[in-house]
Amino acid sequence: MFDNYRTFKTTFAGRELTVETGKVCGLANGSCWIRYGESVVMVNVTASPKPRDGVDFFPLSVDYEEKLYSVGKIPGGFLKREGRPSEKAILTSRVVDRPMRPLFPKDMRNDVAIVMTVLAVDPDTQPEILSMIGASVAVTISDIPWNGPIGGISVGLVDGEIVLMPDAEQRAKSDLQLTVASSEKKVVMIEAGANEVDDDTMLKAIMAGHEEINKSIIPFIKEIQAAIGKPKFEFPSMEIDHNLIDALMEEFGDQVKYALDTDDKNIREARLQPIKDAIHEKYDEIYPDQASMIDEAIYKLQKVIVRRWLLDEQKRVDGRGMDDMRPLASEVNLLPRVHGSGLFTRGQTQVLTVATLGPVSDAQKLEGIDEEDTKRYMHHYNFPAYSVGETKASRGPGRREIGHGALAQRALEPVIPPVEEFPYAIRLVSEVLSSNGSTSQASICGSTLALMDAGVPIKAPVAGISCGLITEGDRWMTMVDIQGLEDFYGDMDFKVGGTHKGITAIQMDLKIDGLTPEIIADAFAKTHKARIKILDEVMLKAIPAPRATVNEYAPKMISTKVPVDKIREVIGTGGKVIQKLCADFEVKIDIDEEGNVFICGNNGEKANACLDTIKSIVTEPEIGAIYKGKVVRVKEFGAFVEFAPGKEGMVHISELENRRVEKVEDVCDVGDQIIVKIIKIDNQGKIGLSRKEALADIEAKKKAQASSDNN
Repeated sequence: MFDNYRTFKTTFAGRELTVETGKVCGLANGSCWIRYGESVVMVNVTASPKPRDGVDFFPLSVDYEEKLYSVGKIPGGFLKREGRPSEKAILTSRVVDRPMRPLFPKDMRNDVAIVMTVLAVDPDTQPEILSMIGASVAVTISDIPWNGPIGGISVGLVDGEIVLMPDAEQRAKSDLQLTVASSEKKVVMIEAGANEVDDDTMLKAIMAGHEEINKSIIPFIKEIQAAIGKPKFEFPSMEIDHNLIDALMEEFGDQVKYALDTDDKNIREARLQPIKDAIHEKYDEIYPDQASMIDEAIYKLQKVIVRRWLLDEQKRVDGRGMDDMRPLASEVNLLPRVHGSGLFTRGQTQVLTVATLGPVSDAQKLEGIDEEDTKRYMHHYNFPAYSVGETKASRGPGRREIGHGALAQRALEPVIPPVEEFPYAIRLVSEVLSSNGSTSQASICGSTLALMDAGVPIKAPVAGISCGLITEGDRWMTMVDIQGLEDFYGDMDFKVGGTHKGITAIQMDLKIDGLTPEIIADAFAKTHKARIKILDEVMLKAIPAPRATVNEYAPKMISTKVPVDKIREVIGTGGKVIQKLCADFEVKIDIDEEGNVFICGNNGEKANACLDTIKSIVTEPEIGAIYKGKVVRVKEFGAFVEFAPGKEGMVHISELENRRVEKVEDVCDVGDQIIVKIIKIDNQGKIGLSRKEALADIEAKKKAQASSDNN
């Protein structure tokens, strides 16, 4: 029945990797199942038979679909089916899109869709990497034109040693979470989060991944293509008429050069608009119904001019040197009432980040195929239309916003204090106020400022910077801190975040077929130097260290740890004890399965009093301990006092005062708060209390303190 069914196997990072084709999805242009360990991902790629009308770009869509059945879960919520993609799924789609997109023909306008469906997940093998490899296989064996294949790999750093395709245990203790994609000769994508890893180690890890891909994945995919690959289809080229570009250069080149030669984006746009109008007025008649081609020709004209300036004259449109950054500024404490705020400005790029601190229970709950189920530190990035001078309604965050927020979060995660040291949930919101390139890196800088302003004791300040690239044949050159124009017309946006000590995050976007080790090393050197300058000369002058305490408007957090077998006593039957604590002390209390207790309240004294009460609950009563308790019952022979929630003892009438008491009510009544001391615990656990001895002990301590003060 399955005449076309084929299985291909190879060894990848020490384990078997299998690709199956021909059994399912026979109507797709290319399809495969890819297995590694017990993880299985299905990848399908399709292409439209005709180009899409009216577009001046290659319409590629890449979707990573997480199916909860792959990890044996039923979706929550009313509908009980998967909804919109998780942030992790969106980020994985972007990671696969970035290395594959530059290898499609730039003049093709046929729609192409890559769909990666996770069918089964083995925690020791990452389905994200399988998806990238599977996408490369599916497109390579299809009839869709593509200059692949590529491969992907995960790289870790465990106890100082580079580990390829680390398992779950290794990932948990790794100082590096690196994803590398590469073709046969070059690295085409880098995505990394790291615990302050130095440049040399990072480069070695990247090249170790590249070498493994070249050794096992690229030859393997070529073998599959040779066996079952389809001939690539022909497509109508949407290449621009080069005669048009030459004509525009001759007639309008000098005007465009003048328009571009400024560091002000607004002036540039104002100069360019009449030139664009003049070009359309003349050439719309010559090229009827091809307005998009004329617009692309105008874009190509600007691109040629900017690239020639950079390569031939070492000239940047704003007059900077290749290693110079735009004017920088930092400011903190801009907003009243909020817990922390930081404004970072780089040229015409400006980002405001606001920090909010909350109880640990405010951590985001996650539903996906990962083992992680909550996120205590959250970072959100907003890119409104006004930041680039455009007019359009807000539609919520798109993939780009989610990706940039995740990059900033990844850069800062290594320096966020653990919950045991700083028992807060943390949310950062980066608002892009003005954009002329590198807003994600400005978000990293602004977020560091906001955290320090909020009194978060971060391990070290983090700064972010980008590096650009221009290539022509074997010629290449890099420049630091690229603005929008250099990003649009350049070949690379190499973003690096890090501390004085090392790198915490990398994201690399390419428009060419890859990078050599020399280019990567040069980018590291430039971004390292710039990062240190931003930290020392700008950010740390605005705020040299985290504030000693959290903002006055932030909730006050106290944490403690109780024995696991005492958790039930703190919660009480039906939650009665913990609910009463919350009401009495006006706090919010969270307890996890390990016995960590987090108390959140706006009044520090009440929060501390709540902590004392919880300690009294979990501490076994000892003779000699003094408590402040509440009278709950009165008898002729004495008063019963609850000295801790769920714990009570009796004060005999003879132990109420240092004199004869005729009637218990003469000293205390139900509801009164009195000081008591444990004086005995019998074999049945019944506790005897004394108010008389407690008062005597307190008076003795006061006299001793007064005597000490006088001496």
